[in-house]
Amino acid sequence: MSKVCREFDLEERLIDFAVRVIRTAESLPKTKIGNHISDQLIRSGTSPAPNYGEAQNKTS
Repeated sequence: MSKVCREFDLEERLIDFAVRVIRTAESLPKTKIGNHISDQLIRSGTSPAPNYGEAQNKTS
């Protein structure tokens, strides 16, 4: 895959990453610590896609 093609599909790859993060978080144990880590993982792993989308709209 060329570098140019990869640049244009970054938002799609970030969304795929967020889905994988959510699936991973769902597989963590349902304990106090597991829930805490899961919550943090979901917040940090799902924020890049909308942040990237917003940044792209600012530059257009």
